[in-house]
Amino acid sequence: MRTGTIARSTQETAISVRLDLDGTGRYKVSTGIGFLDHMIEQFARHSLIDLELKVDGDLHVDQHHTAEDSAIALGQAILEALGDKAGIVRYGQAYSPMDETLSRVALDISGRSWLTWKAGFTQEKLGELDTELIEHWFHSVADAAGITLHVELLYGRNNHHICESIFKGFARAMRQAVEVDPRKGGAVPSTKGVLGG
Repeated sequence: MRTGTIARSTQETAISVRLDLDGTGRYKVSTGIGFLDHMIEQFARHSLIDLELKVDGDLHVDQHHTAEDSAIALGQAILEALGDKAGIVRYGQAYSPMDETLSRVALDISGRSWLTWKAGFTQEKLGELDTELIEHWFHSVADAAGITLHVELLYGRNNHHICESIFKGFARAMRQAVEVDPRKGGAVPSTKGVLGG
């Protein structure tokens, strides 16, 4: 079973994450930020990764620690579930249309974290979520999981659609990348024999 379990506790947040890369997209998500819950649920559903994520954060301060730490813990759980990454496809990409919006997400589970972000929002909040935290959320996931991640908004106007398109694209790219390719015979997909720095 390719599963990851993370318990992470600081003076700012207490987080528990359980996930199964070989799931069916079941989820139970509670961060205390409704719109962030909605986006992480989209990630689980469209990646087919079963996910339970609970965050108790210092939302009386602001949303930064809750958003950042939820992403770090999720990335750590993905990394744990991948193990030595033997046999995985490694690469994933998705064009993700949502009404007037189209985004493109490409990623490499390389062991080297990187985020290239070419997207933006024209309003400060989506629901209660500060939109400036969305890029930071993806940066934190990529960093914790060791993923090279490229996100680009090709076009779009509705901020909700833009954000949801990106999360769904990330999910579908992850679904491709974490799949086990039987043709690889369990080999790590790198001429170095390892995936990492």
